[in-house]
Order: sequence, then structure tokens, then C-alpha cells
Amino acid sequence: MKMQHCIQVGILNRYADRFTEYQPTRLLADRIAAAASIPGATGVELVYPVDFEDAATTKRIVEEAGLVVAAVNLNVKSEEVWHYGSFTNPDAAIRAQAVEWLKTAMDLASELGANLVTVCPLMDGWDYSFQVDYEKQWAWLVESLRTAAEHRADVRISIEYKAFESRASITVPNVGTALHLCDRVGLPNVGVTMDVGHALIAGETPAMSAAMAHAAGRLFYVHFNDNNRHWDWDMVPGAVNLWEMIETLYYLDRIGWEGWLSYDVFTKHGDPAEAFSSTIRAMESLEKLVDKLGRDRLQDLIDNSTPAEATASLLSTLVD
Repeated sequence: MKMQHCIQVGILNRYADRFTEYQPTRLLADRIAAAASIPGATGVELVYPVDFEDAATTKRIVEEAGLVVAAVNLNVKSEEVWHYGSFTNPDAAIRAQAVEWLKTAMDLASELGANLVTVCPLMDGWDYSFQVDYEKQWAWLVESLRTAAEHRADVRISIEYKAFESRASITVPNVGTALHLCDRVGLPNVGVTMDVGHALIAGETPAMSAAMAHAAGRLFYVHFNDNNRHWDWDMVPGAVNLWEMIETLYYLDRIGWEGWLSYDVFTKHGDPAEAFSSTIRAMESLEKLVDKLGRDRLQDLIDNSTPAEATASLLSTLVD
């Protein structure tokens, strides 16, 4: 697998939680310049609408930086209008607005040569029992995505699932639900963004999630990061779940993944561009570990060894 490294430029912007601010607000031109300075990074993931105050200017800044747009990330969570949901909002006018935003993001993705929109509908969900009508919510989600996908067949919509945050429970919490959603929409240009960190907090094995989505023909995009499985901390890959990262890369290589690897990694300490640089170095080291372990050997361990034997064998390779 030839790695294509993509930087989410939104992460180079302001970063804060409910307690403190860790990173300041930065202009788009400064964020693009920072992304271009990161060794190994060739692509960027832009956010609609915040990165598109003037689409022509955005396109020019990216091109002058020598970067490629991997995807447009639709943000339907930050503005007040989405507080009660986007694609599942009880207000039909707000649902229609979410669909129009998605259509606009699709048009921008096409204009930028990305032909991919990724969207994580974090406000579509619930916090309490008896808060929402689950049947209506699901029907609205399917209808909204189908309407948007019919807008143009040459741009793919990739649904990024997540178990929780911003809602306590999100309507699309795991890979199985995401794939079922794609099936219910019933159009070939709707697929799945497999965020490794989201797979971890959903209790999944990321390699299996990628394999499942690929087998369904719906693996459209991959985000890499790490966490402790309790919260989506967006850490450098391999910081916690080393073997899961190696296994995920092994399976992506095995299925012939040729798409982007986009990095959803935040830092509270230091320069975020330096954190992205460290992320790419970590990913390249993880790929070298796959090489060192040997793909044929890994498959042989899967096919013929007991888990105890495989574990001891893998660990011995790291110290040889």
C-alpha cells in the first residue's frame, strides 16, 4: 500500500474544550501553509462551510501550496441551527437546509477534484429516553441522504459513524449501522468513513470494520488516530493501541486500499503542525513494522497459530 497522507486543516485551527483553549484561531491561508510544510503530507481535507468563505480563493490557496484536496468535510454540528439535529431535525425546513448544504459540499468537492464529501452527523441522535421518535428519525436520515446522493452520481458521500459526542447516543454509532444505512439509501455513491478512533470507542476491531466496509463495497475514506477506548482523544496512532494500528494497516494493504489516510489528531501541547508531522512519522514506522513482521508470516499466524503462539512470535520480532 502506498500511503497518501492527508491533513485535516480544521485541526490546525482553534482547539478548546469546556475548560480551556489549547490552540488559537488561525486564518485559512496560514493553516494551508502549515499543512504544506508537513513532510510527507500531500493532501488536505477542507471543511464546509468554514473553509469556503470564498471558494475561488480557497481553491487558489490550496493549488499555490502544491496540495491536493482529498475530501470536503461537511460540518452540520457547530451552528445553532443544528442543535436539535441536521438530517434528522424534527423541523422539515432545517432538514432541507442540511441536504442543501450537503449538495453544495458535493459541488465544491467536484470543482476541487476530490469527488468525495465526508460527514459525521454528530447532532443526529438523543440524550434521554423518550426524547426522539426513533422510527421518524431513521426515516428522515435515509430520505435526506438519498435526496442529496441523487443530486450527482459523480461525487461520493461518506458517512463517518461515531458512538457518542456530541449526543450521548448518535443515530449512526457503528460500522454495522453505517452499512445498513448505505443499504437503505440504496445508491452506489453512499459509503462509509472508517475513523479508527471512532471504531475503538464503539468497541470494534478497526481492521474488521475496514474489512466489512470493503467487502460491502462501501469503504470510501479512512481517518487514523488513537484513544483509550473510553473517549475520542484523537491521539497519535500507536500511542495506545499499537497492535490494532498494525493490524488495521495490514488489512488495508491486503484489501488493496489506494485511498487517502486522513489524520484526525489534536494536540494540547505544542504546535499542531508538528503533531501532524509526528503522526506521519508514526504511520510510516507502523508500516515498516508490518514489513518487518512480514505479510506472509502474519497470514500464516492467522491461519495456523494459536493466539498465544502468535503473540509471542510477534513480540519476539520487535526485539530481534
